[in-house]
Amino acid sequence: MPKILDLSLAAAAPIIWGSTYIVTTQMLPAGYPLTDALLRALPAGFLLLAITRKLPSRQWVPKLMILGALNFSIFWALLFVAAYRLPGGLAATFGAIQPLIVVLLANVVLNTPLAGRAIIAALAGLAGVALLLLGPGAGELDGIGVAAALGGALSMAIGVVLTRRWKPPVSALTFTAWQLIAGGLLLLPVALIIEPPLPDLSYLNIAGFLWLGLFGAAMSYFFWFRAIERLGPVAVTNFTFLSPLSAVLLGWFILGEILTPVQIFGVLIVLGSIWLGGSTGRFSFNIFQNKE
Repeated sequence: MPKILDLSLAAAAPIIWGSTYIVTTQMLPAGYPLTDALLRALPAGFLLLAITRKLPSRQWVPKLMILGALNFSIFWALLFVAAYRLPGGLAATFGAIQPLIVVLLANVVLNTPLAGRAIIAALAGLAGVALLLLGPGAGELDGIGVAAALGGALSMAIGVVLTRRWKPPVSALTFTAWQLIAGGLLLLPVALIIEPPLPDLSYLNIAGFLWLGLFGAAMSYFFWFRAIERLGPVAVTNFTFLSPLSAVLLGWFILGEILTPVQIFGVLIVLGSIWLGGSTGRFSFNIFQNKE
């Protein structure tokens, strides 16, 4: 399949993830971060498993639990904690450090060449996100929120690299299903113990959960893990900058928020960092493939 399609699907995933903030604030009941993460992961995982009809061997279960925890349980739980304790711009900007972490980890874990352009692209993307989302109303820093945002970025970065290292001999769809179920099962007891039961759900609440489960989890993460499998983690990680970009554009289009000239400049920087990081990632990935 042409590489342009692989890159397009990789970009589609964080664009969909950018809708998470507006769906959570406008469509879901407030105050249930763990339950939100659980209902986003577990039903989507079982849906994909019903399609693939393939169970993992016992040898893969420990690795799947680790990947499920890193890519879903820990990442999503900390993501929602940060969203509740920080202004959205601060939370997204701290989370945008993930591509830089992936570049460094891929060099250590996967022996992927550490290209200067990849580091420059990650730093430029972080700067662009800061211009997009930080402003005079950002508010004071909350220590727990900052730690949650950085911890979530670290968790997903490690998960991205290990996803490439531990790829089982199955399709990306099956691999996505296994990880979603593992992450959901890890969240289940924690959510039941810590959070109260959900209130009666409105049709708007149900629509929000369906969007996050079907599109924000099942479809988008299938695209994401497929791209990691085909292109490597360095080639796709800079696309995560499209998530806050998508969030800003949705806020402008749906909620009537205004894009300032500084934000427009941030958009251009983000797009430039994605192009630079993508070209660097493809080069590094080709070298890595030749070593296998």
